[in-house]
Amino acid sequence: MRHANASALSSGDAPIALLRGSDLRDAYLRHLTATGRGNLPYERAARRFFETWSDPQDWAATPLAERLSAGSATRPVITFLMLHGGLRPGYDYLLSRKLSPLWREIQTSPLRAEIDGFLHEAEQLGFTARTRLATGSQAPIRLLIQTGKPMRQLTVDDLQEFAAACREREHATGISHRHYFSAISMAHMVLFHLGVLDSPPRTGGPVPYEERLAEVSAPLRAELVGYLERKRATCDRKTVSATATRLKHFGVFLTDTDPALTSVRDLDRRRHIEPFLASLVDTASDKDGAPISIGDRNRRVVAVATFLRDITEWGWDAAPPRKVLFRDDIPKLPQVLPRYLPIDADRRLTAALTEHPDNELAALALRLQRACGLRIGELLDLELDCVHELDGNGAWLKVPLGKLATERMVPLDPETLEVIDRVAQIRSHGRPLPHPRYRRPTQFLFTYLGRRLTQQGVRRELDHAAETAGLGHVTSHQLRHTYATALVNAGVSLQALMALLGHQSAEMSLRYGRLFDATVRTEYERALDLAKQNTTAAAAGDTAGRTQLPLTVITGGRDWKDTPLLKSRMAGGFCLRTPAQGACSYANICEHCPSYRSEPSSLPILAAQRVDAEALARDAEERGWIDEADRHHKLIARLDALIADSETQTG
Repeated sequence: MRHANASALSSGDAPIALLRGSDLRDAYLRHLTATGRGNLPYERAARRFFETWSDPQDWAATPLAERLSAGSATRPVITFLMLHGGLRPGYDYLLSRKLSPLWREIQTSPLRAEIDGFLHEAEQLGFTARTRLATGSQAPIRLLIQTGKPMRQLTVDDLQEFAAACREREHATGISHRHYFSAISMAHMVLFHLGVLDSPPRTGGPVPYEERLAEVSAPLRAELVGYLERKRATCDRKTVSATATRLKHFGVFLTDTDPALTSVRDLDRRRHIEPFLASLVDTASDKDGAPISIGDRNRRVVAVATFLRDITEWGWDAAPPRKVLFRDDIPKLPQVLPRYLPIDADRRLTAALTEHPDNELAALALRLQRACGLRIGELLDLELDCVHELDGNGAWLKVPLGKLATERMVPLDPETLEVIDRVAQIRSHGRPLPHPRYRRPTQFLFTYLGRRLTQQGVRRELDHAAETAGLGHVTSHQLRHTYATALVNAGVSLQALMALLGHQSAEMSLRYGRLFDATVRTEYERALDLAKQNTTAAAAGDTAGRTQLPLTVITGGRDWKDTPLLKSRMAGGFCLRTPAQGACSYANICEHCPSYRSEPSSLPILAAQRVDAEALARDAEERGWIDEADRHHKLIARLDALIADSETQTG
């Protein structure tokens, strides 16, 4: 009952903010009596303070050093006035003084309901008790004291004013105020979910191009920024951002090596381009100081080549009058296979994510990525209603627009559905957040502490799980490679693999087919058996071991046109090759030779060859052998010409 009556006792018949002088003193003394803390030193200090400062706000105008010099008996008076709306002491004072009695004093103040509402919402968003209390004392209490507003009237400008005061004091003292900035960001998030603010706090965000290219000389910077602004109209934001980073390296190189250069129009191959290409070999990474990879070198040169090509095609005055960068200048990338996790490593990593997660939400996200082969951007963009039940066809996951700007549906098994159900249980609930692509309010599946789960958070959990599983460095994209490899091992068709991975061309999916090609394995085993037979026969002196292999062994007893091999139809027979051998450079060479002539008696043979060539083209297209299919189509066109010529000879 003491706390319940304390506010009334302290405020008297009028709000504290309207009282002055002796009335304020009497209200404070009644407050001390009601809370059982009245004593003679406190009463004397209060009388001296209110005799000197009839209006306490005049005290707030004194120098900071004088405000901080208040004694231990006077500070309770100041705290009482701040919490009851009678004093706004300035952010400099609020940041300089440790307000340790606040949590006790606030219980008998008008701010109690406001702070309780803030802490309750922070708890609903998943913040720990320690974080809630620390943030509550660092940000919202100070904001309410200094602004004199109720919480529902706080604005983004109020938060920015507080942050500016933190930066000013950080600069003056040299002491980091990172904990205050973190508290302001969290307070912003809680106020957004309370409906006080219209938008959540920005996390990072794009840096203006002028700022990103500040190290580039002004004339060159203007041309590069103009190009980047133009690309924003037709390219994804992340694509333009990556281009800006790579063009920055080029611009800095030109600025350092030729400060007098004022336009890319004056680029010279020998003075600028060739030294730039040579410098990339020894260029160090900004992250770890190691030489940049061949992939990074390739991307930097491609960015410059694309920039020069675009401004030339657009007819910009800045375009060089002649070509200075050529295709052969682009570093060749190694044709590496997808980096999948072996079966044992895959199982150990899944067990670590399931049994020993450090961040359960991030661990569930990684398990979902592995189960559905998602890119990390697609994973974090999943919406709360991403699961669709189809009558007779089970559950499907709707994968949002990703790297290739396409949507797709991926079938879900019961175990994966359990993962998604668990995510829905532990995710942070709150207001919808702006979608990065459309800016519409969206309920995302992976939300944590009122925000979207970040790529950095997912990667930290993956590093933790890999260490727990006793594995080396693992990237999230390797989970996608592992998913695709498992499908290939299970014999999934090329068309299904393309649909599940969201690939737009067969070549993209065929990278996984090169990992474990069943045809290559079969041919290897057949050749190995044949070699063993020949070796055994030769040792016994049997010349039969060198006879031709029967056709049934080559084709497996099937029609030669149905075999999973590269096939060529000639006028006198056919040829079979393994996919690993690639297209034969001699196949149908005679039919394409300008000296080749046909006669009317060859029409039935040519017609039969054309029918087989059409069948082979369809077979190659179904298997995803695009180059092989093109070769058959060229043969068909050549046969049509030969048939037409022969028919002309017959009249």
